[in-house]
Amino acid sequence: MTKGAHLGDAAWLNEGALGRLIALLDGDGEEARVVGGAVRNALMRLPVGEIDVATTAKPEEVVRRIEAVGGKGVPTGIEHGTVTAVIDHQAFEVTTLREDVETYGRKARVAFGRDWRADAERRDFTINALSASRDGTVFDYVGGLADIAARRVRFIGEPARRIEEDYLRILRFFRFQAQFGAGAPDAAGLLACIRARCGLETLSRERVRAELLKLVIAPRATPTLAVMAETGILDMVLCGVPFLASFENMVKVEAALGLEPDALRRLGALAAWVTEDAERLGGRLRLANAETERLAALDGWWRLAPAADERPARALLYRLGPQVFLDRVLTAWARSQAGAADTGWRHLASLPRRWTAPVFPLKAADFIDRGVAAGPSLGAALRTAEAAWIAADFPVDRSALEAIADGAMQESAAPG
Repeated sequence: MTKGAHLGDAAWLNEGALGRLIALLDGDGEEARVVGGAVRNALMRLPVGEIDVATTAKPEEVVRRIEAVGGKGVPTGIEHGTVTAVIDHQAFEVTTLREDVETYGRKARVAFGRDWRADAERRDFTINALSASRDGTVFDYVGGLADIAARRVRFIGEPARRIEEDYLRILRFFRFQAQFGAGAPDAAGLLACIRARCGLETLSRERVRAELLKLVIAPRATPTLAVMAETGILDMVLCGVPFLASFENMVKVEAALGLEPDALRRLGALAAWVTEDAERLGGRLRLANAETERLAALDGWWRLAPAADERPARALLYRLGPQVFLDRVLTAWARSQAGAADTGWRHLASLPRRWTAPVFPLKAADFIDRGVAAGPSLGAALRTAEAAWIAADFPVDRSALEAIADGAMQESAAPG
């Protein structure tokens, strides 16, 4: 065990709801520590998000202590020793130390214990198996500190065994490599992932979706996806051909515009060339209907290019809305020959910030006053007028609108 490393400023371990929780569980013969990603991120000077706590106290004792001070203990995974502790309206996952007695896929029969090493050794990667006491002392039983220093993502123990316990760990290996790794992936871990890749077919589509959407926004997503493509793993995940150059250009374009990484937009750049690709991804990853529709709306990206006359672009922005317009522009840019510094594409992409599409000012009453009866004729007149208004570049003066309405009336009244 490596002991003596320190989180530095450990005040966050002793303040607020987390401080109260650890103080409740760390005493009277029991011990509690923060474990996993929170410790990893704190050591890497990255934002600490979700915080998990491990304890020697058994679940029923955890609940008793929390409720004794007015908190709430929810047995969200009691058979595996997990309680959701709610203190001061904040929720933390608290898990009793455990060992796998028997594993079969994602499921395991566990025994509760008091052995921090055994608890660490049952986790997936060394950098996720660190724990920290409330004074900030870091405990490392599996070489996680050295791997953090080397920016290396490495399975704990035998990689093949870790993967057999849960095939999602194949995708987690690549996702953590993209987020925290540097250089080539760990050779032993990569080989185990390649050999076990058929196990990906046993995973639920929702779990695959969650991992992939996290991976594509990670700092080193491009080289990681390239390795996945070279090994045949990415093709299995997507069930289609990945467009790695398009993806990398999208990363550069987002950075050039100062945009936050957008997982769905990046997925589109990676794998959606035509509408059929969007439909395939929607089914393969069980995307929400709105997500699938957003990917499908990329279709037609090849018609876009910067131009001196912005009227066609304004018309498209009016029809698509700002988000879909920007998605389509950035996809076209990423698949063009232009670089991320191209001023023409940058200007086109800025249109939603520079121009807000107006609301179509003509109403049904404008045509009813002209003698059009409610029904299909009224709807046709409105559609004709709107198309003419768009073609005229969205005029707002009343004389132009009257002319458009009159023209729509004449067109709708024309035979055949």
